[in-house]
Amino acid sequence: MPKSIMKRWHGYHVIALFAVAIVLSTLITFWHWQLGLVSFAAVILVALYSVFAKQGFEQDLEAYLSTLSYRVNKAGEGAVANLPVGIILYNENHVIQWVNPFVNNRIEGDLIGENLSVISEDLLVILDEGSTSETIQVDSVFYHVEVERNERLIYLTDVTEKEETKELYEDTQTVVSLIYLDNYDEVTQGMEEQVRSRMMSTITSTLNQWANDYDIFLRRTASDRFLAVMNYKSLLLLEENKFAIVDEIREATSREKASITLSIGVGTDESSLRELGQVAQSSLDLALGRGGDQVAIKRKNGRVRFYGGKTNAMEKRTRVRARVISHALRDFVTESERVIVMGHSRPDMDAIGASIGVLKIADVNDREGYIVLDQSDMNADVQRLMEEVETHDHLWSQFISPEEAVSLIDKETLLVIVDTHKPSMVIEPRLLDMVDRVVVLDHHRRGEDFINDPVLVYMEPYASSTAELVTELLEYQPKQLNMDRLEATALLAGIIVDTKSFAVRTGARTFDAASFLRSNGADTVLVQKLLKEDLDHYKKRAKLVESGDMYREGYMIATADPSETYTQLIIAQAADTLLTMKQVVASFVISQREDGLVSISARSLGEINVQVIMERLNGGGHLSNAATQLEGVSVEEAKEALQEAIDEVIGGDE
Repeated sequence: MPKSIMKRWHGYHVIALFAVAIVLSTLITFWHWQLGLVSFAAVILVALYSVFAKQGFEQDLEAYLSTLSYRVNKAGEGAVANLPVGIILYNENHVIQWVNPFVNNRIEGDLIGENLSVISEDLLVILDEGSTSETIQVDSVFYHVEVERNERLIYLTDVTEKEETKELYEDTQTVVSLIYLDNYDEVTQGMEEQVRSRMMSTITSTLNQWANDYDIFLRRTASDRFLAVMNYKSLLLLEENKFAIVDEIREATSREKASITLSIGVGTDESSLRELGQVAQSSLDLALGRGGDQVAIKRKNGRVRFYGGKTNAMEKRTRVRARVISHALRDFVTESERVIVMGHSRPDMDAIGASIGVLKIADVNDREGYIVLDQSDMNADVQRLMEEVETHDHLWSQFISPEEAVSLIDKETLLVIVDTHKPSMVIEPRLLDMVDRVVVLDHHRRGEDFINDPVLVYMEPYASSTAELVTELLEYQPKQLNMDRLEATALLAGIIVDTKSFAVRTGARTFDAASFLRSNGADTVLVQKLLKEDLDHYKKRAKLVESGDMYREGYMIATADPSETYTQLIIAQAADTLLTMKQVVASFVISQREDGLVSISARSLGEINVQVIMERLNGGGHLSNAATQLEGVSVEEAKEALQEAIDEVIGGDE
């Protein structure tokens, strides 16, 4: 019996009491010996009674404790046997040594002596990864797994009801979509009323059938706009179907010899309907900024997903818009003390030409302007252009290094970004945080990564080049324009490079811009001189082309020798060359660059959207011209990632 319990009933207070009684009995004996004997006898009797009481208490307590221990053991055994929690003991080789009845009743077969994988492969993954708490699915049942590694013990708790409730909650989340007919006004302008009515009827009936098939609430809000409200489960089905409605509308209206394309902006993962609407509008703006004919889905966490985008953007810009943007840019320039122009890192001829054009806009409005350029990071053709610029004292003085730009910039400076809209791609990202006003001029399709809060954006994905856009802005400057021969030539060179000498992405406005530059002194002979190719570059490009192999039908992939490095220009030129080969509809060139990155350049004839493929590898570009740069991977790993991206985009193996 524990000593603490002993002291509770027969502690020092009892001993003290007997001691006092003995002392008193002794005193009484001296006074009256007969009474003393009686007193001593009483003390002895009480002592004997206390001893017997103590022994009886101990026996009763031991009996009680033995009964309680039995009951506790019995309850523990019953809990292990009947508790709705699975218990698995395993050895160091992940072999099952014992399971409780819960596991035996749930998992068929004799589990003792079997590997944990017979229950679920996920258990081995959890143990290998060092996790202590995960949720797995065995057949149709979900289990929460708790691992006690020191005891090699696994607990399984059935959480099927919780997971089903969670799935039901997620499936019924509200999703708001905004649907816009990209080119409705342009296509139907001048069209006979009967044809227009028939076309609109085709669009409406196709959309209504689509809404019925996917349980979508659809309402028309304007002649070219619709509102669609659905739940998250319907959105998942639409994504699985890759939003085929975009292709259906285009094909259905093409029977009238005038295709109408559709853009959809989707808002999801927001609890507020107001926020859902704002996200949907932002997604629609993103889809339209990328050229339309596609779907953009924005989520709170994760990348924006795109579907469609299979056609080239239709030219919807007007000269009125160019004039409005030109005047707005002039106002921003005149309100600033200086203008700093910056393109993307490792600038090409288009970025430099467009920068020189914006510099001219600053000059004509009597404002000092500068172009940010890192002379240690230039392509060969840009290097030749800069050699020409060095002979032009005034123009050369307006080129500054990134460090000089940082020291020069202040709150009164206007920063103009050309030929890119991604903050991660500009020459000096610090400048973006140092100014209050940023203007973006670009011809690329808009991506998820975008410069924050620009005061003016002129993005036209159907323009051939940023140089073309800047040339139009120059045309509408109110003051008399006197362009220098080299300035006009640089802009023309940018257009020629991006259009492959007017062979691709060339519209009527492209020739108008070239004509304007030619009339202002652009020298085509100098352009050819600037674009002359080095013989060694030609040989290296030919070696890249020679390494090309066909992947799937029409997809040509060229992979450089991992021990060799190539410039981005040669990689891009090799992709262009591969595209001219028979039976090639899309070309990809993979190579190690001089800066250690692995670059992939992608080209297509327009049938394949290489931009979507490159975006899966964190790149971007145009429908027919895109690229990406990968860090920390080998050329062979980049090739495998590219093949996986191609498979995902075209829907798996053929």
